[in-house]
Amino acid sequence: MPWPAVRLPTAAHAIIERQPISDLIFSPGRPPIVEQDGRLLAVRVQGLPVLTADHTQRIAADLIGTNKHALDTLREQGACDISYGLPGNARFRVNVFMQRGSCAIVMRVIPGAIPTFAALKLPQELAAITELRTGIVLVTGPTGSGKSSTMAAIIDMINETRSYHIVTIEDPIEFLHPHKKCVIHQRELHSDTPSFALALRAALRQAPKAILVGEMRDKETIEIALEAAETGHLVLSTLHTIEKIIHSRLAKSFRYIVSQRLIPRKEGSGRVAAIEILKSTLRTREYVERGEQEGKTLLDAMRDGDTEGMQHFDGEIEKLIRDGAIDAETGLAYATNPGNLRLLLADLLDPEKESVSAQAVPESKDGELEIER
Repeated sequence: MPWPAVRLPTAAHAIIERQPISDLIFSPGRPPIVEQDGRLLAVRVQGLPVLTADHTQRIAADLIGTNKHALDTLREQGACDISYGLPGNARFRVNVFMQRGSCAIVMRVIPGAIPTFAALKLPQELAAITELRTGIVLVTGPTGSGKSSTMAAIIDMINETRSYHIVTIEDPIEFLHPHKKCVIHQRELHSDTPSFALALRAALRQAPKAILVGEMRDKETIEIALEAAETGHLVLSTLHTIEKIIHSRLAKSFRYIVSQRLIPRKEGSGRVAAIEILKSTLRTREYVERGEQEGKTLLDAMRDGDTEGMQHFDGEIEKLIRDGAIDAETGLAYATNPGNLRLLLADLLDPEKESVSAQAVPESKDGELEIER
């Protein structure tokens, strides 16, 4: 079956205009697929019941274009990352990869407008990041948890409130930041620089006040980022997991570690972010530097640190359940400790049992417990 007359840019634009979606997936043997609110939905395109291996290869070629580095990487490593734009309409972060001898493509939709704190419903505590002069701020979480959007909102707030030179190093560039009060230079991996480490080392000679590193993927990049934070720069970056960077140098340099999970709302009406905030204090720096022990964990510190702006996943998930934003079973599935969270929600999940329990241990008039014999 020949590829339909409708070209990829037109088709992609038509698809994303129908509903707000997060991803487009092109795979042989299936129609085009979109992800909307965490669900995969088939998109019927006239004259194209399913994609063939030839179709996906042509789509990949259309996306890669004249990008020799991406083409070489695809041939040598079996996958490549690129950015793709429909001027005035949409931008995408694209991964092309080989599977069972044929091409498949996943296109992550990048919103045209830079997200704001209000739009993302970010905790107000995170606004304090824009007032920092030095140190390192990390946003962690799995792929698709909204790390890039949170980072973009923070950079945009700095751009509106500070007079800084900001250098970003990204793979690929996602949100395009205009110059406001700040001067912002955005560098893209492979087209503007061969590696995060080289670009980060060069940034130290470019007089920035703030540096955004799209992702810290290797030890060299992490070491240079820590050096930048220690020498008077504000460094912002993302990680999939914090475990690979915990050590004594981080204890002295980190200011905030923010972790995110996107949880489906009730009745499939979108997703809501549960955000965990670890803030630099004497206690948390000690735990990071010396390691966690029983009764002295970062989770303990976050539970006790609500007056200092800290919060932890299960506490936030409990609030979302009680507010009716998500259902209990979904929240428990995303919890760090589902057993403990279930106990905290006992009054909601099993009110009759809770009532019987309360009657078994009556309270006296003066507030002390009465023990029945």
